[in-house]
Amino acid sequence: MASEDTFPSDMSGHALVDGIAAAIRERIMSGTIPIGSQLRQAELAGDFGVSRTPIREALRQLQTGGLIEVVPNRGAVVRVPAPWEVRDAYEVRAELESLAAARAVSRVAKPDIDELRVANQTMYERSLAESERGAEAGPDSRQENDTFHSRIAELSGNSRLARSIEEINDTFPRNVSAQLLVKDGRHREENFHEHQRIIDALESGESETARAEMREHVIKAGEQIARWYERRSSTVFRG
Repeated sequence: MASEDTFPSDMSGHALVDGIAAAIRERIMSGTIPIGSQLRQAELAGDFGVSRTPIREALRQLQTGGLIEVVPNRGAVVRVPAPWEVRDAYEVRAELESLAAARAVSRVAKPDIDELRVANQTMYERSLAESERGAEAGPDSRQENDTFHSRIAELSGNSRLARSIEEINDTFPRNVSAQLLVKDGRHREENFHEHQRIIDALESGESETARAEMREHVIKAGEQIARWYERRSSTVFRG
């Protein structure tokens, strides 16, 4: 299959390796390359139209970053995060995002509230429609969830805080949370109403309520994702 990622013909060295690593990383984060998948150098080289050398270096880069690992008899595979890693990351994320929500209260305006409500409603409707069709979570659903959380982080007015939240958010493939919204109706309903309560607190100027609601929401989301990885890790390498 031809790659949608193209690189200039004169691109070489570190720039080429970094570009390939970024492209592979994006495929993993989006779920295009699922966790547990084997990453074959020859296939990737053909896909990107390069030799195996930059592919090998790009995989080493991703391995150093913890996104892939080398498994005996299988080679490089997309790493399955340990559930405790997810819980630890989301514990930190909950504190950061709750701070962002509390800070956003004094900075949010009516257009921001409207944007958040549209993002939440759109995410709910798309994930419900995908569930009813028996489809997988699409990129639009993931984007709306990202919009909801990243917009509140931006409204905090603290760029370092927003970057820290984004770094944690980029630790694990983003399609997992979207898949949960599609596959688990109860989680979808709870997630929608949790978002609504956060928006209501922002709109009414209740900073401590916004802080508490966001913290609880992120902790619950992290627990759902950790449990997903617990189930997945027990089956992903079988066979």
